[in-house]
Amino acid sequence: MPAPSAPPPLAGRVRLRGAIWAGRLAAVASRVAGRGSGASIRGQVMMRLDPEALAKLLRGRRVAMVSGTNGKTTTTHFLAGAVRASLGDQSRRLVHNADGANLHHGIASALSGQPDADIAVLETDERVVADLVRLGRPEVLVLLNFSRDQLDRHHEIKGLGRSWRTALAAAGEDGPVVVANADEPLIVWAAETARRVVWVDTASTWTQDASLCPNCGSGLVREQPGSTGEGGGHWHCSGCRLAQPAADYRVADGRILDRAGQAWDPQLRVPGAFNVGNAACALAAAELLGVDTATALEGMRTVTAPAGRFATMQVGGTTARLLLAKNPAGWAEALPLAQTDTVVLAIDSAAADGRDVSWLWDVEYEQLAGRTVVATGPRAQDLAVRLAYAEVECRCVPDLAQALAGHPAPVDVIATYTPFQRLRKLGGV
Repeated sequence: MPAPSAPPPLAGRVRLRGAIWAGRLAAVASRVAGRGSGASIRGQVMMRLDPEALAKLLRGRRVAMVSGTNGKTTTTHFLAGAVRASLGDQSRRLVHNADGANLHHGIASALSGQPDADIAVLETDERVVADLVRLGRPEVLVLLNFSRDQLDRHHEIKGLGRSWRTALAAAGEDGPVVVANADEPLIVWAAETARRVVWVDTASTWTQDASLCPNCGSGLVREQPGSTGEGGGHWHCSGCRLAQPAADYRVADGRILDRAGQAWDPQLRVPGAFNVGNAACALAAAELLGVDTATALEGMRTVTAPAGRFATMQVGGTTARLLLAKNPAGWAEALPLAQTDTVVLAIDSAAADGRDVSWLWDVEYEQLAGRTVVATGPRAQDLAVRLAYAEVECRCVPDLAQALAGHPAPVDVIATYTPFQRLRKLGGV
């Protein structure tokens, strides 16, 4: 494994210390002004005053990173929970960007809050993975999945995969051990250049974003899944050698099979079969960090509402459970979890959501037919049109608070990122 790099020299440490204090003052001012938690502005101020702040803050730590389009916040919480459980009363040795601020500024902000922590478990946005591999020399890198998301920002997901592949190749023997989702062709291709890969069959069923081989452009061939509930079947390229690798860890029938073939019931406290896959990736990463399986699962079971996901809250007299869905793959997982008679769907197209909402037409909203549906958020009208074509009747209430007020029975709320964060604030979660 790569050894932690040496701390910066004295002059660099002095500049960093000043930047940290300035960032803390900016964060306090932000909170006092009611502008937010201050995490982002703290990182921005720090990196403005010391452009090398992130690199300096990463030095001297064991770093584990988690990235992917969907599931990275929950998976990072799982991995942090596993590591925390192994540390016991030394849990202050761990720093984790638990609020999900996963760009350069947010990561720097989290690290600056615990300068003495020697282990960092970091959720990392897809766009900054290559930078963090270069700057932080992570010991472990978890790569979950790729899906269309924020098309105005990410444009084309193969470009992101190529940046990961190039960064891992450049890191060579100093690069991380990669825990990679073997079900995802683009993840497999991106991880090929890593010095070592631990493969996880997550039993994922979403295939709509992977029809062509990322290596040669030929069509991908998928075997039909069996009757055992072990996911969507294996895949291989029709034109080159790229194929689904043999897994070291597997998900089957809601259990996680480790590299020795032992089956573990994760008994997670967050819903969804996809979260068992996330937990399998976290379990593989935890083992690489020296955490035994039983202890890791014990820590993962402490995760209940990672950064507000699956939280239950009270808004306007209504009991609401909050689900996040940012793209077609996320909605495919979230919609089956919505079990209440009334379902509230909240849509926006702010920068954090992605300004292009054409993806609404790739979501199977037809499964909501016959239920009471409320469309809310700034793009509620766009959603209402999509629901009309799906023959799903809905009420259109653009104001979030009004949309949630007055429901006598509990409701499930599925929201894109910006309304999700607004709802968290409304509900105090």
